[in-house]
Amino acid sequence: MEQFQKEVDAWTGQFTPQYWSPHEILAQTTEEVGELAREVNARFGHKKKKVTESDRELGDEMADIIFTLACLANSQDIDLSKHLQRVMDKCYKRDNDRFEKKK
Repeated sequence: MEQFQKEVDAWTGQFTPQYWSPHEILAQTTEEVGELAREVNARFGHKKKKVTESDRELGDEMADIIFTLACLANSQDIDLSKHLQRVMDKCYKRDNDRFEKKK
């Protein structure tokens, strides 16, 4: 994640402003989440697409979300690698026995 954040920072560094304001980035992230939700709902849910709508790659939609979150993290000088590790630590400590495990 650290390398990805550096790459995002290098790419966005060519623009002015380099990053939008946090609430603008959050709005963009929300839009990207909506696009992922639309695709998942069309594939696995009850709301099928119109014939004029094209299919999107689920992975591309997920990556768009990660990109915008990296922009938000970079704009606030947040190391996502550190925080992702904290999430995994929490999974192994707090949630390790929370769910039924495979036999």
